[in-house]
Amino acid sequence: MGQGVAQTFVQNQYNVCLFDRTPSITRSAIKAIQKKIHMDSIFGNSSLKGNIKDITGCVQPMETLASLSQADIVIENITEDFQAKKALYQSMSEFISENCIVLVNTSCISITELASHLDNPWNVIGAHFMNPVPLIGTVELIRGFHTTQDTINITMSLLSSIGKRSILVNDMPGFVSNRISHLMMNEAAFIVQDQVASTENVDAIFKECYGHKMGPLELADLIGLDTVVCSLKVLYDSYQDSKFRCCPLLMKMVNAGLLGRKSGQGFYTY
Repeated sequence: MGQGVAQTFVQNQYNVCLFDRTPSITRSAIKAIQKKIHMDSIFGNSSLKGNIKDITGCVQPMETLASLSQADIVIENITEDFQAKKALYQSMSEFISENCIVLVNTSCISITELASHLDNPWNVIGAHFMNPVPLIGTVELIRGFHTTQDTINITMSLLSSIGKRSILVNDMPGFVSNRISHLMMNEAAFIVQDQVASTENVDAIFKECYGHKMGPLELADLIGLDTVVCSLKVLYDSYQDSKFRCCPLLMKMVNAGLLGRKSGQGFYTY
C-alpha cells in the first residue's frame, strides 16, 4: 500500500522520501517503484508528468525518523495494528513540525485517537487509499475531532493534484468503506465455512447479480487476510458488537500463512 501511494505521488513529480524500519524494504520498494514507472512509460499505461529520468529520481530513502523535521506532508502506511501505529506516532511527535500535515492511511482505526499522540492534532486527517492506489481514483477522507478546515482543504487540493477525488466522512472506527465491507467479507467467509456455497460461487453471485467488479472473497485476498482479521478485531473492540466477530475460518487461514495474494494462497491460488 505504501509503495502504491509513493508511486502515485512520484509519477506526479512530487519529491518523496520513503521510510521503513527495515532499510532493505525501503531500498527494494524504491527499485520496484522505479521499475513500475519505467514499464508503464514503455507500454503507455500511465500519464507521466515530465521526463522519466527526472520522475524516477523523485523518490529517495529516509534513513531515520529525524528527517521528518523537513517534511511538509507525512503519509503513514504501516500495518493495521493500533499499538504499532500508536508507537510510531509517539516516535514521530519528536520530529514533525507544527505545520506538518499528517495523513493517516488506515481502514478502521480512529483518527482522533491516533492524533492525540501528536502535538498538532488539528493537522491530522485520515486518508484511506484503496488498492491498487495508482488505479483507484477516489480516497475516503476522514475528519478527526480536531481536524481543521484548512487541513481538509489542503489535503483535498493535494489529492486532486494527483488525480484523486476525495469523499469526506466523519471519524468513527471503520468509517464507511470498512465498516460495511468487512461485514460482507466476514459473512462470505462464514458461508464458505458453513459449506453453503463455494468460494467461486459466492464471488460469482456478487459480480454477476450485483455487478460488483470483485467478489468479497477476492477482495479479502487482495487486501490480505491478516489485515482483514486485524481490522475486524479493531471493529469488534471499538463497538463491542458481536456482528464484527471474526470468522474462525479466516483466523485459521491466517494462522496457516494463507494470507491471499501476497502469500500466493488465500481463498484462491495465485
